[in-house]
Amino acid sequence: MSHLHAGLSPETTEKARLELNENPDMLHQDIQQVRDMIVTRPDIGFLRTDDDFILRFLRARKFDQAETFRLLAQYFQFRQQNLDMFQSFKVDDPGIKRALMDGFPGVLETPDQQGRKILILFASNWDQARNSFTDILRAILLSLEVLIENPELQINGFILIIDWSNFSFKQASKLTPNILKLAIEGLQDSFPARFGGIHFVNQPWYIHAMYTIIKPFLKDKTRKRIFLHGNNLNSLHQLIQPECLPSEFGGTLPPYDMGIWARTLLGPDYNDETEYTLTYDALHVRESCGGAGGDKEMMKRSQSAVEPGTLRHTDRETSTQPLLALD
Repeated sequence: MSHLHAGLSPETTEKARLELNENPDMLHQDIQQVRDMIVTRPDIGFLRTDDDFILRFLRARKFDQAETFRLLAQYFQFRQQNLDMFQSFKVDDPGIKRALMDGFPGVLETPDQQGRKILILFASNWDQARNSFTDILRAILLSLEVLIENPELQINGFILIIDWSNFSFKQASKLTPNILKLAIEGLQDSFPARFGGIHFVNQPWYIHAMYTIIKPFLKDKTRKRIFLHGNNLNSLHQLIQPECLPSEFGGTLPPYDMGIWARTLLGPDYNDETEYTLTYDALHVRESCGGAGGDKEMMKRSQSAVEPGTLRHTDRETSTQPLLALD
């Protein structure tokens, strides 16, 4: 099991032990116990069950096996219920590519002082004639899928900063309760990432009102990690050092280049046949997730039929059902 710690610094390995209850000597047992629970949910198609994949869910839930399995199930259930969102789930999909090129999300190269990757959103850049909210959410989820492959980030986690400067009331009116619920279910409830903080800056009154709407859907732990700074960047700097922030947030780094993350994903090594998560087609959902039970022995295998880092490429029929993951 030592390969599961490959690439981790000694500091991060120790952090995983202290903060996440990770025991290198117990990893195989922990992973297998989660895998054994899969047979209890024959209604869900678990398209990937290899060690590396399950480990990121254990880390997101501090090695609580029951909570880990709940998150794993919700991850795949969300994808089953929102087939249209995960069609052509790759960087060169036109909707995802437009959102990425418009900076949804921005990803800073420099982590914060705790090693957490910083994602930024400039809300006013949302051109609603150009990008649907669903495509922006897809671009964020795709970015997280790419980033969470890094075991250091599975342990250190993420920070999200949303700048609401010049975000108009008209733009805000498009953030309907159903859309916001979709984002919450996709990120809070269904993704194996540890978010150490979500920071609102320069938010107008109607964003406070929006927060009141979504607050009942947020877990208590999530609510405690949302910080409304207004135009007080000093309070932001108390939590994230200026040395880790671009000048837009009062930091010492150069202004953020909105297209840098998209160019990173679309760089010379990018393969346009690669999708960064497993997807369903309607037939798969009917046959494998319709209560027939599926192949239980296959589910127990240590390695998935779809190997880590590869793509599931299928012709998909769509049917839709709408709806952030903090540890």
